[in-house]
Amino acid sequence: MPIIDLHSHSRYSDGAVSIAELFYTYNKAGVEMMSLTDHDCILGLEEARTKAQKYNMLFVNGVEISTSDHDNLHFVGYNFDPQNPALLKLLENNAALRLERVKKTIKLLQENKIKIREDEVLQIAKGVSSRAHVADCLRRRRLGYMRSDIFKKYLGKGCMAYVPPMAATVKETIDTIKQAGGKCFIAHPGLVKECWDFEKWASWGLDGIEVYYPSHREAMREELLQIAKKYNLLVSGGSDFHGNIAGRVLVPGREVPQEVYDKLYSIFF
Repeated sequence: MPIIDLHSHSRYSDGAVSIAELFYTYNKAGVEMMSLTDHDCILGLEEARTKAQKYNMLFVNGVEISTSDHDNLHFVGYNFDPQNPALLKLLENNAALRLERVKKTIKLLQENKIKIREDEVLQIAKGVSSRAHVADCLRRRRLGYMRSDIFKKYLGKGCMAYVPPMAATVKETIDTIKQAGGKCFIAHPGLVKECWDFEKWASWGLDGIEVYYPSHREAMREELLQIAKKYNLLVSGGSDFHGNIAGRVLVPGREVPQEVYDKLYSIFF
């Protein structure tokens, strides 16, 4: 089956690898079609497109946009105009809210006698700042081995330094991606099943579902495929690759059925 990856991250957001390292890894994994989907950030798109051409890899403009509804309720935009004013404004606003959330998180850690400084966290970020960079800072202080360890102990919901999500609404996100001429997919829906409202999202313009995702088992994939069929939504796949410090999948690329690949190719190219 074809190998695609329409969900990946670089150091421009919370990824652990550069664009060059990302594409080297993807090429070794045999990925045929990919998208760079940094969080609330499109700083790496031009560099990524150049690298994709070097490796003869199909490349799709991408961005993963956070929403205020849930920590993991994210939507991915593809094939949008990267110069669209509305999209640039939404990303600018989300980036500012990310920074505000980071600062609030640092303050809570300090109030709980955890040694951490705002400047050292912000130095880690190459593009947009995030709680992942706070986790990296705490890792350097040997308070956890992986980012996931830090989130479970300090930053996750119910922990001492948890700050609720601060971002655009779902409707604003879908509307803006569509306004920019892009296709809007929900990312890793299996992580946010309690938030599902596909009927409403489809009425707002949702185009597709990320069905083929590392944590989606067969039952979840089948359920999502039925939802896609019901609402006439496209199907995609991605690894959510961040690199080897994120506590996530370390192997990029997802195998997808030929018909899924062919449909995506016809939409994006």
